[in-house]
Amino acid sequence: MINTHNNHLPNHIQMKNSVIFGLVIGVLSIAWLFIMRASGYNLADSKASPIEYVSILIPLIGLFFGVKNFRDGELKGKMGFLEALIQSFKILLVGGALAVFGGIIFINWINSNGSDTTFQSFSGRIFGALLVGVIEAFAVSLLLTTKSNKVD
Repeated sequence: MINTHNNHLPNHIQMKNSVIFGLVIGVLSIAWLFIMRASGYNLADSKASPIEYVSILIPLIGLFFGVKNFRDGELKGKMGFLEALIQSFKILLVGGALAVFGGIIFINWINSNGSDTTFQSFSGRIFGALLVGVIEAFAVSLLLTTKSNKVD
């Protein structure tokens, strides 16, 4: 018997959405590395320039449209907070893995200064991105939740 209830979608449908939007976040994050380098900014200094904070918009926009697409498409407009949060974390997992992989390749082969300072600055920025991503996942999940669950 096929279960057509919205909460029990096959995993490949749920993962397809998270992979697509995770790839968008990852590719845009890698592109941001090249844009920053072309603009004259580099990872060698530990100080973040104000333009780097624009990169916060990449996961925010990707999460918003990814979770919204999941809610409106697969769940037919009815999504709880936990469903939104899980979908957000799936998207961030794919996007983060791709961004870290691209960042490691960028530091090792493309960036001419592959010093320990560069790795230290990059790891600090990745940790910061992790914290920002978790906060954005909670914000997007709260924003896009449509059904409230009683806690009795």
